[in-house]
Amino acid sequence: MKHIILFFSILLLFACNPKQIQSNVESDLDSLLEKEFTEDEPGGSFIVKKGDSTVYLRSFGLADLETKEKITPYTLFNVGSISKTFAAYGILKLVEENMICLEDSIYKYFPDFDNPGIAQKVKIKHLLSHTSGLPDIRDNYGDSIFYLTAKDIENFEPIKKAQAFNFYPGEKYEYSNPAFNGLALIIEQVTGMKWQEYIINNIFIPSGMSTSTITDGSHPESGVAHAYIKEGTMYKEYDYGECPKFAAAGNGGVWSSVLELAKYENAIQHNVFLNEELTAKSRSVFHPSNWNDTINPFIGFSWFLDQDFLFRGQHAFDTEFIYHTGSQGGFLSIYMVIPEKNILFIGLFNRPSENFRTIITEACILFEKYNWLEKR
Repeated sequence: MKHIILFFSILLLFACNPKQIQSNVESDLDSLLEKEFTEDEPGGSFIVKKGDSTVYLRSFGLADLETKEKITPYTLFNVGSISKTFAAYGILKLVEENMICLEDSIYKYFPDFDNPGIAQKVKIKHLLSHTSGLPDIRDNYGDSIFYLTAKDIENFEPIKKAQAFNFYPGEKYEYSNPAFNGLALIIEQVTGMKWQEYIINNIFIPSGMSTSTITDGSHPESGVAHAYIKEGTMYKEYDYGECPKFAAAGNGGVWSSVLELAKYENAIQHNVFLNEELTAKSRSVFHPSNWNDTINPFIGFSWFLDQDFLFRGQHAFDTEFIYHTGSQGGFLSIYMVIPEKNILFIGLFNRPSENFRTIITEACILFEKYNWLEKR
């Protein structure tokens, strides 16, 4: 009997030892990620935080195949559509400053729509939540030479020629890149400065993101990872100059590192650049009064909140997820928060991965293994 009591006492001590758990998490994440990356190819960078503690921080592979520069936690990646959260917070900051209103019709900012009735029905809140119904009528690949260097204004211009909605604003969800090109242009109209400058001054700097930057034409010439896609057995560069739409910034122009995105999350959680009410609204499901779809609303003001959309049915957890993914050229990214468990998981790749969703799912299964999550 004494031996049994001693055994369970030791087992309990082991199970509750945070340092041992962290060591096990690090080892298991290494095993998961080392299967994906080699040191002489494009790779990625990862951070996991539990509360204020960084429990995992590791980088794999090369940022530049020509120079053989290695990826580090300081390497800047294009974060793709995670950029939309920065554009959204720029808009919400202007709402806080009473410079715009979420109920504003976009006709107020774009009175040159060919069909003014369309612009009059779309509100800023619809752009933020991908519920505008505006069709994406850009000819991205038919006119790929033009879109190699087209910025926000050129990417939003075709939308002004829309003659009909895909659905009435607020009725459904349809992911929209041009919506965030439009939001960037609204920031510029209201502030009288480039939207990139507004975001740097009002979000990057207060958050401590001292090296992060935003596309304004070409990508930064140095200090960033290049992106690649694989053709046969060889990697080919695929970012600015090769990928149409790469110069547009409102939908995908932010460059950052895992360390600085972690600072961004800390600033969000502590309401550093935005008040508590609007921060909460950004991460709460937006429920349009005229919603008319077979699925329930699942997105806030740019942030996604439906785990089924993230895991594609591979697994289910009894907790809330707040996340955004990103894909731009050969870049791929995940930014995921599990607020109930105070977990942050960020992964930035400079090449596509067939195992992207599996890596995210398996990482969360590991968190579940160590009682950080509960399975539903």
